[in-house]
Amino acid sequence: MQVIFESRDTEGRQFQALAEQRVRFVLRRLSWLVPQASIRLSDVNGPRGGIDKRCQVEFTTQGSGRIVSTAMAADWRAALEGALARAARRIVRSVRRSQMRERMQLRQRPFAADL
Repeated sequence: MQVIFESRDTEGRQFQALAEQRVRFVLRRLSWLVPQASIRLSDVNGPRGGIDKRCQVEFTTQGSGRIVSTAMAADWRAALEGALARAARRIVRSVRRSQMRERMQLRQRPFAADL
């Protein structure tokens, strides 16, 4: 899996290794579905503080297209964890939906004896 990291903030760039590690850990069982992940960290308010750290995670998946999740928090780690949790849930949900569609299509297929 290819992980792309982007941040214009100097503090955000310090989290590059941690962000890549967390993405690989969260997707360890789903990595076969996600060939590329993109992480963007930005500070919305600048040095004023508050809940202004924004993390956007974008996964390019096979079959489901792109999944984008965004989270804001007071610190980088919390924003990263929130965005990753949401994105992982969406990937799992899309896989389950596709499996259900396949099962329904198999049930609706006519048998050779019925023809």
